[in-house]
Amino acid sequence: MSRVLIAGGGVGGAALAILLGRAGIEVELFERSIFPRDKPCGEGLMPAGVAALERMGLAAEVGGAPFYGVRYVFPKFTLEGRFPSSHGLPVEGRGQRRLYLDGMLFAEASKTPGVDAHGGVTVEAPLIENGRITGLIVDGEERRGDLVVAADGLNSPIRKALGLDVPLQRRRFGLRTHYRVKPSCEQPSWVDVFPRRGYELYVTPLPDREVLVAALVEPDALNGPAESEFARWVNLEPELAERIADADQISALAGCSPLEARASRGTVPGAVLLGDAAGFVDPITGSGMAHALVTAELLSKYVTQKLIPEKIWMRKFEGERYAMTRDSRIVTHASLWLARHPGWAAAAFQSMRATPALFSHFVSVCGGARRLWSTQTAF
Repeated sequence: MSRVLIAGGGVGGAALAILLGRAGIEVELFERSIFPRDKPCGEGLMPAGVAALERMGLAAEVGGAPFYGVRYVFPKFTLEGRFPSSHGLPVEGRGQRRLYLDGMLFAEASKTPGVDAHGGVTVEAPLIENGRITGLIVDGEERRGDLVVAADGLNSPIRKALGLDVPLQRRRFGLRTHYRVKPSCEQPSWVDVFPRRGYELYVTPLPDREVLVAALVEPDALNGPAESEFARWVNLEPELAERIADADQISALAGCSPLEARASRGTVPGAVLLGDAAGFVDPITGSGMAHALVTAELLSKYVTQKLIPEKIWMRKFEGERYAMTRDSRIVTHASLWLARHPGWAAAAFQSMRATPALFSHFVSVCGGARRLWSTQTAF
């Protein structure tokens, strides 16, 4: 394979372009935005994603504020889940603004030999010839390649154009804003989660004393304007309200919906869906960016193999991608069920207070640091 076209220059698309360019494959990368650009997101990169960046030699440049686990904060108790240690060192996640992360990865792709990166362009449709995807129509021009990769997000236009979109069952939405706390405010090395009826609040530490506060919300939980409801939810949590009481709000409240995507297939002749475009359950466990990075890494290995028929490597890739993300999906579905049944959730989390290692294990599974049925680290 000598030429790959990638639609979408976010985390997954840019990472794939970098890896393929380094392997000597000609790449064209198309992104509709001009970087830097902000994007509503949880901004917590789980350990599996940090490990992928380390293998790419980009973890130091990405930087970020480290966090070593997730804390669930309930009105009467707090449950801590710490990532495991690996090779004697603590496994960590990183909190980093998408404003910086996406721009850095796209810039790295742009300077990678063999990669021609285009920003501010529109991928209008896939080219289909004799039942095979042979290229893309970009700003009215036909671009052809040996493989097309759709890394164009949750609402992937290419997935829809190929007839692979599956109707959604739930339509949760997300809200987020950023604060810069005062120098006297200590930043905890945790992602804090406040599960409440109809919504969850997420608080992620970021560099330069910044903090992300996000909410994942059920459709019927919003009883007024988003800004006032978001402020009310924050003020209901004394610990969180105190943390940002004297902080400066540095971004406007932004939202996104839906928070899930489904695809009937992840590959078709001549094309592969990558990242959220291939399907995404929900950001409740924070695994989205990590999945995009590790599956981009996996796809690059298959694309660079020679003398293997496309039909065979695509089938193997799909199977390995499914196995790689299966455990996290299981825990995510379980978390969503608990979010819809607060009584059962309270009982489940209360029971895990007596077995904190079990809760840490589930958190580590979501972070990609452990398999569901094993206590060994996954990397």
